[in-house]
Amino acid sequence: MRFFRQVWVVTVKDLRAELRTKEAINSSLAFALVILLMFSFAFDPLADTTREISGGLLWIVFAFAGTLVLNRSFARELPNDCLDGLIAAPISGSALFLGKACANFLLVMAVQLVSLPVFGVFYSVPWTKQFPELLLVLVLGTWGLTVVGTVSSALTVNIRLRELMLPMLTYPIMFPALLGAMELTADLVTGSPIGADKAGFLKMMIGFDVIYTAVSLLLVETILVG
Repeated sequence: MRFFRQVWVVTVKDLRAELRTKEAINSSLAFALVILLMFSFAFDPLADTTREISGGLLWIVFAFAGTLVLNRSFARELPNDCLDGLIAAPISGSALFLGKACANFLLVMAVQLVSLPVFGVFYSVPWTKQFPELLLVLVLGTWGLTVVGTVSSALTVNIRLRELMLPMLTYPIMFPALLGAMELTADLVTGSPIGADKAGFLKMMIGFDVIYTAVSLLLVETILVG
């Protein structure tokens, strides 16, 4: 019970800090909307080829926009040695990590849920027809992105070029989950349910999330303390 209370405190702290400044979420949302608009000019929204790659386009936007949120996860703690204070506080590293991951997850999901209607308008796709399944894929893909991204943020927080290093660490690891999310989203945004031939991608995403969450919780203490 104490562990989950600590996770809740860290999550609320990060959400309040971000909503007070809105630095990461504003830049992430603006980036996502601009890239969706540019893609709508680069690809014919009514072409069959565009509909086939729509899932890939959407997750490219989500992945890049998400790193803008994730990069601030530990970087916001650097002024006034706040990060050292958090590490020295009577709270486990896993609770600190999980609290930050939950806050990042909610922020990235907020950006995605705002971007989806814009995507539907620009690309003329019936994305609401399979919304429960689409939401499940978004949750699984976003949790994988935030877990890996939060760990990468902890690893790169003291590096001068952390804005460059974070995506370089995150995207290669995220490849299996992003592949599954792209394959499933491409069908769902066009109104088609997840078929038996694509069910394996859903299982792969679930396995990815479970494995990397467990590994991150085990290693985060070493990453933070050294």
